Formats: sequence, structure tokens, C-alpha cells
Amino acid sequence: MSGKPAARQGDMTQYGGSIVQGSAGVRIGAPTGVACSVCPGGVTSGHPVNPLLGAKVLPGETDLALPGPLPFILSRTYSSYRTKTPAPVGSLGPGWKMPADIRLQLRDNTLILSDNGGRSLYFEHLFPGEDGYSRSESLWLVRGGVAKLDEGHRLAALWQALPEELRLSPHRYLATNSPQGPWWLLGWCERVPEADEVLPAPLPPYRVLTGLVDRFGRTQTFHREAGGEFSGEITGVTDGAGRHFRLVLTTQALRAEEARQQAISGGTEPSAFPDTLPGYTEYGRDNGIRLSVVWLTHDPEYPDNLPAAPLVRYGWTPRGELAAVYDRSNTQVRSFTYDDKYRGRMVAHRHTGRPEIRYRYDSDGRVTEQLNPAGLSYTYQYEKDRITITDSLDRREVLHTQGEGGLKRVVKKEHADGSVTQSQFDAVGRLKAQTDAAGRTTEYSPDVVTGLITRITTPDGRASAFYYNHHSQLTSATGPDGLELRREYDESGRLIQETAHNGDITRYRYDNPHSDLPCATEDATGSRKTMTWSRYGQLLTVTDCSGYVTRYDHDRFGQMTAVHREEGLSQYRAYDSRGQLIAVKDTQGHETRYEYNAAGDLTAVIAPDGSRNGTQYDAWGKPVRTTQGGLTRSMEYDAAG
Repeated sequence: MSGKPAARQGDMTQYGGSIVQGSAGVRIGAPTGVACSVCPGGVTSGHPVNPLLGAKVLPGETDLALPGPLPFILSRTYSSYRTKTPAPVGSLGPGWKMPADIRLQLRDNTLILSDNGGRSLYFEHLFPGEDGYSRSESLWLVRGGVAKLDEGHRLAALWQALPEELRLSPHRYLATNSPQGPWWLLGWCERVPEADEVLPAPLPPYRVLTGLVDRFGRTQTFHREAGGEFSGEITGVTDGAGRHFRLVLTTQALRAEEARQQAISGGTEPSAFPDTLPGYTEYGRDNGIRLSVVWLTHDPEYPDNLPAAPLVRYGWTPRGELAAVYDRSNTQVRSFTYDDKYRGRMVAHRHTGRPEIRYRYDSDGRVTEQLNPAGLSYTYQYEKDRITITDSLDRREVLHTQGEGGLKRVVKKEHADGSVTQSQFDAVGRLKAQTDAAGRTTEYSPDVVTGLITRITTPDGRASAFYYNHHSQLTSATGPDGLELRREYDESGRLIQETAHNGDITRYRYDNPHSDLPCATEDATGSRKTMTWSRYGQLLTVTDCSGYVTRYDHDRFGQMTAVHREEGLSQYRAYDSRGQLIAVKDTQGHETRYEYNAAGDLTAVIAPDGSRNGTQYDAWGKPVRTTQGGLTRSMEYDAAG
């Protein structure tokens, strides 16, 4: 068999009608879009470890996120899991990925999509205008080359949001996990040709993330260097609101020189800091280029008041591994330690003000111990289709698994108290049923194409039903009592009417065709409320049915700084350089202040009259002593927390 599509959504039938039900990527002889492993952040244990992978994981930590449409969100994910077909190491170092590290490898008969979790998703070759759909990952991969998709295709409307040049280019690929978008644009970096290079130069055998486009046509653009030592690397980002960020990169040689200069200025002996790094790690090829700092260089709302300090800064080990993260106040918030023999294999990490968690691995690179000096530690034992997790109180859990790679699932769990729960999954790994410790089963009915839950049946036989439109939006939900919730949407997919279970209707109105934020709402009584929004999606004013206006002020980081009500009554909020709330002034001018420790725990609240309520915490941020009005309360915790 060829392995090419048999019949998919959008294909024409003998009588001219298109297929609107069924898989978007039905393959003869092979599934498409299957991942090499389960999601690193799926099943986790402790702080955290994914026992199905045997990997140390950090599912997602956000370093930068300013409000707005298609915002530039700089988040980090880590996994010690090593795929057999890795993309090159990204600018956060081995083991780490950020959203911009998404990459498509073009092989002879295979497309390999490297996601931002360090995994590889395998698709078959696509012809221009063809798409592949991963039911296990709920992800589409589409190749450009057509002006329109078939009207019956679930992505037809979203496709038209793309600029025509992108839709018509057979050399570009696009990915999305929802008919609501956004699109992830996979293209190539324009580069300066060599002096003796024959033109036109062939396109590279891979595609990198060049930007995003949402259903309203708003864009986020990644600017990559065309030449020089950082050729192909992201050095700038323009978000959907028009802000521009500059990403400062460094080479291993530059970091080594900086380390030597710091040692000289400090009067210390320079440490061993090599000028070059090995070109390959277990996590892929490595050019040694790393992200140093991120600056905000243009802000349309604050063009003359840009931050004087970077929004985030990173520190590196001599081997090019991420060692530290500093926030916009230049406070170190994270630190990481790695194995001396295996570059990028994390053996310890800590949050500022918290204990350090350490990890040990076996010869196959699987985590065998998780050591917590101020809480529960864990050991992991791996057998065929069975993982045993034992904590430091000698409590044991056993996970029984079925499936391989990205379809591996926990089908039975033996809990520490001796109880057993079980789960059933369909052929693409979607949950079908769960049986609790008492033997009661809850059944789930996922749609065969979308995976969206269409029915939930509880152990007593009572059922809830869910219905969706062509764009996977909920249109109706009926509970076991027969009461129905209904929703209606406009052509852009925006909610325009919701009917509650009791029959009350709420309507939504929009005045901007390029925004999903409503300008007015009308409730069941006919009362109308209008809203205005900033270009960053922040609520500016609310006018109620009586005509009273409430105004809101925000800072550039999206935090509310003031609320102005009728008759001149205003409330104000102040924040420190880390974004922590430090003061609130009420409408009478009375101020309440707040204090924090290095870990970010709230340690004191000082009332307007000067009275002070304090809280002390243990190493893990649990309160151990509170003082209020001269009275002190103490708390103690057992070994399990």
C-alpha cells in the first residue's frame, strides 16, 4: 500500500459532494502525526518527573508575557528525554525549548515536526495544498500551494485569514491545533549569499518558525539574521500589538571572553571556560549560540518611556547550559545544575528562596531518584509496561501502561492505600472511560475526528451531551437534568449570544472586525453595558445601563494601577520592580501596604492605621506562623506536607 490518503475531509465524492466527516488525514497502512513520545508535561510526579518517559521535565515557565493580541510569550520547557530525530539545540541550550524552536525537517518521504517539548511528530510527505492531521495530538500540518481549501474543510475559514502569498507558496508549511487558530508559519530565513554561490540558492531541507497569524489577520513576526555569525537566528520579534523586542545573542567565544574579563576585574583566577563547544549533544546539533537578554525597543503606547533594563536575562555554564534566570528587576529567580558527563542533563534546580531538588539517572538516562531535602523524595523503578514510584515514607504507586511512543497511556494505577483505578483509551490515545476505586465507571465519547467530548455518562447512567460547530466551538450542552446551554457565534467565531440553563439570554456586540473583544453586552433584563479596550486588550472603560462610567488604568506590564468611579472616587495600586503588589490606596486615601520575602511569599500586610499582620513560611512556602492583632498562631506539618 502506498500510505497516501484514502479519503479525507474535503475530498470529492463520485457525485460531487465533499467529505465533511472523517479524519483529515486518513492513511492507508500508517497513522500520521504520531509523536515519538508522550507529552513531557502530561503525567508527572513530584517536582516534576514524567515517569512514562523516565525524564526530568519542567512543563513550562514563563519569563516574559506582555498583554495584547498575539503577544510575544517567552516561556521555557525542559525535558531530559532525547528523541532519535532531534532538531538543533536552541538558544536556551540543550534540553530546553521555547515556542520559537518549532522546526520542520523535510526528509525524503517523511516530515518531522519538532515541537517545543523536545519531541518529534512524524507526518507523511504532503503535496501542495495537502494537509495531515494528527488525531493523537489534535494538530494540523498544511502545505501551501492553493488559494482556498475546500469549503467543507474545517480550516477553510482560517486559511483565508492568511495573506495570499503564504497560501499560494508550495514551499511553506503551516500548523495549527484549532480551527480558531492561530497559524504557525514555517518558512525559511532569507540569507545573504556567498560571493561564489550559484543563484538562486536551493531552499534548505527544513523550515523554521517565522511568525504567527490569527483568524483576524493579526501577525507576530520573528526576525532572523540574514548573515554573519548569527545567521538564521532570531534577533527580534514584533508582536500583534506592534511592540518590538530585541533578542541579544552570544557565542561561546564571547561568553568565554566575558568570563575572563570578569575574573581579571575581580582579581580572581579565571575558571575553565572553553572558547568552543562540541558540535553535537544528545539533544541535537549545537552551534553554541545562546540568548543573553531581551529588551523592549519599541512600544506604541509608551514610545518615549521604554524600560531602562532588560525584561529578562539568562546566565550560562561554561558548557553552554542554562544556569540562571533573572527577571526584569535583575533578581535571580531560577538556577539549574547539570551532569558533568552528559551536557544538558539536569541534576538539580531551585527557585529563589526554595530548597534545591536533585535527580539521579540510570545508565539509560532515566530518572531513578528525586531528592528533596525539605519534603518527600521519590524513587522510580522501570519494567516492561510498569513503573513503580516509591516515596520517602515508603508509600508505593504502580503505573501500568499500554502502547508505545506517543500513544503510551496509564491504563491502571495502584495507589499507595491499596486502591486501584483504571482508564480506557481509543486507538489514538483519547480517554474513553475511567473506573474509580469503588468500581464505578464514567464513560467519555470523543468525536472520532476532533477528539472533542460529545457525551459523558456517569456511573448511575446519567448523561451529559455536548455539540459543536464546524470550528470546534461549543454550541449546545445538555446536562443530566435535561437543561440546555446554547451558544451562537458570528462568522469570525466570536460569541454573540448565550442562553443559560434557565433560559436567560446574554448578547454580545462587536464594533471592531479585527478584534475578539466585545464593545457591548446585553443581559436577560435588557440592561446594556458598553466597554472600551486598549490596543493591548486591557479594559479601559465600562459604562453601565445607568450611564455611569468606570475607568481603568494599567501599566505597560498589564497590571491594573487605578480604578476611577463616578463622583471622583478612585482606588490606586502600586507594584515593585518584580511586579508584586506593594500598596493599595482606597477611595478615602487610606493606604494598605504589602511586603514579601525573596521567594515571593506575602510576609506582611500593614493596614492604614499602622497595624501589622505577619506570616512566616517554611522552606516550601507553607505558612508556619501568623501574627494578627497581637495573637500568634503556629502550624506544623507532617513529612507528607
